Amino acid sequence: MAAAKIRLCVDQPLGPGQSVPLSVAQAHYLFGVMRTGEGSAVLVFNGRDGEWLAEVSEAGRGRGALACRRRVRPQVAGPDLWLLFAPVKKARTDFIVEKAVELGVARILPVLTERTNSERFRRDKAEAHVREAAEQCGALCLPEVAEAAPLDRVLAGWDPSRHILWADEAEAGAAVTLAALPDGPGAVLVGPEGGFSGVERARLGTLPFVHAVALGPRILRAETAALAALTLWQAARGDWR
Repeated sequence: MAAAKIRLCVDQPLGPGQSVPLSVAQAHYLFGVMRTGEGSAVLVFNGRDGEWLAEVSEAGRGRGALACRRRVRPQVAGPDLWLLFAPVKKARTDFIVEKAVELGVARILPVLTERTNSERFRRDKAEAHVREAAEQCGALCLPEVAEAAPLDRVLAGWDPSRHILWADEAEAGAAVTLAALPDGPGAVLVGPEGGFSGVERARLGTLPFVHAVALGPRILRAETAALAALTLWQAARGDWR
């Protein structure tokens, strides 16, 4: 069996000899787009059982199956990092979700703020982007995607042991430091285009588990701020150390 160049996210349990039926879309991708066939090698993962080398055992039009041969990477836990962000325009929201997967977040929580431009958030679409991004970047973990919820409600039910790194646009130009952020589980909070309202900013400023941080000398767009804040956390507290 040749080395695998294709990686698929599947839902089935994975183990020695396990048969993995393909969805119609996966079969079309493998056999119609990538021109693979029976005996071809494919890497598979499900976010629970590690990564497995599998072989195409059945190939047909709109159907197919794989057979697991051996595990090539064990499942490991990723950083306990969540992302809270206000949905923006569709393509930019897709970008945020994709980069969150690449940067190793464990949970994605869209929040609705007073200035959220787009309250339309398709959880199913975001989950599909999570799977696609994980396939491409070599991730083993699949972050959970929560339903969009008002920021006030999310903060009211927040576990204070999980400290939030607030990407505060008002701090632009200040020194970038995570010194005030305790060790332990974390989250990054990024606001909408136009920033948080005065009322929202005032509330965030009163919460002991929320820590405002600058993201450099310039004001960043929402999707850039999410990428920058996640990078800072991973470099200082996560699995980049």
